[in-house]
Amino acid sequence: MITRDITTELLQCATEYPVVTILGPRQSGKTTLAKMAFSERRYFSLEDPDIRAIAEEDPRGFLDNAGSNCILDEVQRVPHLLSYIQGIVDQENIKGQFILTGSHQPRLHEAISQSLAGRTAMLSLWPFSFSELRNYKDSWSPFELMWKGTYPGLHQEGIEPRRFYNNYLQTYLERDVRLLAGLRNLSQFQSLLTLLAGRVGQVVNLSSLSNDVGVSSTTIREWLNVLKATYVIFELPPYFKNIRKRVIKSSKIYFTDVGVASYLLGIHNEEQAMRDPLRGNLYENIIISDIFKSAYNKGIRPEFYFFRDSLGCEVDLLIKEFGKIIPVEIKSAKTFSTSFLKGIKRFRKIHSGRTENGIILYTGDQEYNIESHRVINPLQVNDIWDEVTRDNHLSRE
Repeated sequence: MITRDITTELLQCATEYPVVTILGPRQSGKTTLAKMAFSERRYFSLEDPDIRAIAEEDPRGFLDNAGSNCILDEVQRVPHLLSYIQGIVDQENIKGQFILTGSHQPRLHEAISQSLAGRTAMLSLWPFSFSELRNYKDSWSPFELMWKGTYPGLHQEGIEPRRFYNNYLQTYLERDVRLLAGLRNLSQFQSLLTLLAGRVGQVVNLSSLSNDVGVSSTTIREWLNVLKATYVIFELPPYFKNIRKRVIKSSKIYFTDVGVASYLLGIHNEEQAMRDPLRGNLYENIIISDIFKSAYNKGIRPEFYFFRDSLGCEVDLLIKEFGKIIPVEIKSAKTFSTSFLKGIKRFRKIHSGRTENGIILYTGDQEYNIESHRVINPLQVNDIWDEVTRDNHLSRE
């Protein structure tokens, strides 16, 4: 297994906090990361029924037996264990004493906010980033990654993507969805997943989804929360000067791993991905998710938005960093067009003085600088976060 980009941040956090918690979707490599980074530590999986039973019935005895410097995997399965961990770290005050992993945000976040607030560093591990995938092949086509996806098992074990996603979704639906949503009939939830794949990169319309799935808008919102809680999807909120409007207005939906969306859409090879009507949306998805990954791997949690005005002018991604806003336009075309700058120019005109120069991320081979806006291929750079924030960092020096 390769060394993950987040390893440096993980090891640093372990020197500063008594507990480090690694969150992320199933199959993103949390267990492997923890074992590789802390290979000398004892490992306990709370997915194991026997171990979980001991931890639930005798938490003090379990932690005494585990000792200091241990890894507790899928700790959300026994959330009350965190209260006992709090007592230990408060008494002993040893840095990096516990390494925890978890897949369900709400349950784990609630327990952490009650027991480990200020005592744990929180890291998010998503599937492979572009920079990590270069360990398996020097050059990738975005359309190849679009259908293959970026889950570590696909690339490390050479699993056929169609088989992987079929098993992944079945396991996910049976384990996580039934647990969090309490569903008996999964067919409507499966329909929602497929509909979201068909509307990837689009603004969420709860009423429309409600009509198509056949459940209430309230239920749709609850199910979307489950999908976010288990890292299947993430939301990109709209940008407004008025902070309240960012909460009220609808967000865009993207998949944490674009391979899931492609599988649900019936895309099973590169040629299909290139010709699919949603290729632009899927490309937008894979690029935005990689920018998220690149930031999270450095322990950075920036503010991300999209922009759309009443005239239909739009910017795919806005990155707010150090008080400035970086507008990013994402296009699946190989040939640059000046029309790509329309939304960026409109946004900068409205928000003059607050924005950096724009960046166009496309699939072509050439790098340009047009009207102070950079045009680059994101799969040809070493680190996408460093690249898109480069000028912003320079302006602060």
